[in-house]
Order: sequence, then C-alpha cells, then structure tokens
Amino acid sequence: MEKRLYNFSAGPAVLPVPVLERIRDEILCLPGCGASVMEISHRSKQFIEIQHAAKERLIRLLKVPETHDVLFLQGGARLQFSMVPMNLLRGQTAPAQYIVTGSWGKYALSEAKKEGPVNVLYDGASNRYSELPKWTELTIPADAAYVHWTSNETIQGIQFQSDLSVDCPVVCDCSSDFLYRPIDVSKYGLIYACAQKNAGPAGVTVVIIRRDLLERSNESLPGYLNYKHHADEDSMWNTPPTFAVYVLGLVTEWLETTIGGLDAMHRLNQRKAAIVYNAMDRHPGMYRGHARPVDRSLMNATFTLPNEDLESRFLAEAKKRGLDALKGHRSVGGIRASIYNAMPVEGVEALAQLMDDFANMHPQA
Repeated sequence: MEKRLYNFSAGPAVLPVPVLERIRDEILCLPGCGASVMEISHRSKQFIEIQHAAKERLIRLLKVPETHDVLFLQGGARLQFSMVPMNLLRGQTAPAQYIVTGSWGKYALSEAKKEGPVNVLYDGASNRYSELPKWTELTIPADAAYVHWTSNETIQGIQFQSDLSVDCPVVCDCSSDFLYRPIDVSKYGLIYACAQKNAGPAGVTVVIIRRDLLERSNESLPGYLNYKHHADEDSMWNTPPTFAVYVLGLVTEWLETTIGGLDAMHRLNQRKAAIVYNAMDRHPGMYRGHARPVDRSLMNATFTLPNEDLESRFLAEAKKRGLDALKGHRSVGGIRASIYNAMPVEGVEALAQLMDDFANMHPQA
C-alpha cells in the first residue's frame, strides 16, 4: 500500500504523522546512543532523559501542580480498574462512589466491588448509555473514599465536557480523551489514561496522583500494584515500557510545539467534531446518533443507519475512499468514527463528504 488510510480506529489509534516520521528516522539508531531506543537500558542516561522530558512536558501541558505525582505504569486502564480500589478503598470505612455512563465505567465498577464497599451514584443503563447526568444532579458524600467517573465512553460516544469538583478525592478514567483539552488537575485525586487513544502506542499508562493519597497504599499489596512504590522510584520500580514512553514523549512534544498546547488542541477537536456532527444532522433520515446531542463526544462519533444493508454499503464505500476502521462496536452497532487528536481535519472532511454523498445516493432512506 503506497498511501496511508484515514484511520478511525478506536484504539490503538492514529498517531501524528510527524511523530511517526521521527520514529522512522530514529528507530534503528537513536541519536547519541548508537542503538535503538528499544535496545538501551532503562537505567541509561539517555533513557532517563527521555522519560524525564516526557514527564516534564506532561506537567507543562496539564499544568500539574506540585501536589501531584506523574507515574508511567503498564497494564492499561484494565489494571487501573483494580489498582485504584486496591490502593484507595482498602481499609476505608466509607464506600467509593461510582458514576457509570458506559461500558468502561461498568468494567471499573465490577473490579471495585471486589475490593470494598461501593455505591453506584448513577447508572445510565436505562437509556442505553446515550446521555450523561449533570453534576448538579448527583449528591456525592464528602466523606466518600473517592468518586470514580469516566470522562469519555468510546463505545457509546458520550463525553463529559467539564471537570467534577467535590470534597472527596475525584478519580477519573481519561483513557480515551487524555490531552484533548485543558483540565484542572488540582480538582483530581487521581487521573489515569492508557496511551493508545491520544497519547502514544499501547504499552504505557499515565497515572497522575495527589501525593497525600499515596499514604493509602498498603504494604500488604503486591509490589507492582502499590502506587507508592512507583512514586518513590520515579516510575523505575520495574523496567518501564521504554519504547512507549519514548513515543509518548514525542506526542507531547508535538502537542506542545506544533499544535501550541491543549487550548489549541481543544479548539481543533471542536472543529473536527462539528464537521462530522453537522454532516450527521444534515441527513436525519439516514444517520441517527447514539448520544444525546448535548452529550456527544469530541473523540468518538457514533451513529446508525436505517438498516444493516445500508451500513454495510456505507462501510464498503468508506473502504473505497480510504476511510478505515469505521465499524461500530458490537454492543451498539452502526458506525463509530474515532477522531482523536492526531486525526487530521482532511480525514473528517473526507468522512463528512462520504456521509453527504451516501445520503444523496439513497434519498429513500
């Protein structure tokens, strides 16, 4: 294949082309190393500098306060579903509070229940996870062990557009919209995000934790599952995923120097999402969005067509035009266009053109 497709995969997802080009140029021999980044020691001066630079760029991009630590872990969000309650719920008398707005929130809840008392503040199952609660509709106890929510549900295509501010520690799974906009990290006790949506390749998970919460990590926990171990060793308690950290550093550099920071990234994401949703709304007889309009995700646009035959034809036409990985998740069906940070405007414009052309070709729908 001589030409790159527009990759709408939900994850592992599209990476910025300048980042891929830099990887290509450095993969055989990292400048100053005489070897690939995948071959050098994680204790080497060169890799420690790479990891430090990635961490410092994250701190600058997110304006992480000195009250918080940035950790590079492994195991993805799935491991965090367990590590969060293991570290923050064990030994606590008050239950954790969970806001369940989609598939990933459900998975997080099921793991938390294994560790201690949990209360479900909200569950959107009755509306098929097509809408979100307003923060003002939720009563969150000030003495809760923590409150957990998922900022963006990739499968259902719904996303919170603001931060939650309460007295108890706030824990957020930001895996699928990490770095898509500025957030006020000071409002959070813990943020976690696997990298393979917006921040790099699969293999590294970013955890930003308020330092006082590290005291909840009990020494009875298995070593790797203890946040304090990783914080004390500056994410070197075990061998880190060196290649994934290297790419994360390149992505954060791209965000900082090429895009111009998270405010600029947010404006660009709003523009891209509007192109797709405007095309959807122009043809209500052909495209039906899963999410309530006010709760639509800037990262994952989900919609169905009138029947499976039309959906199959739509996907076939998309393939002809070089638009890849648009088939929706089996639990929702239809189409899912993942338009993460690295998706270029040209990609969403091509998708919108397809949506217009397809609807005009099938006016009876």
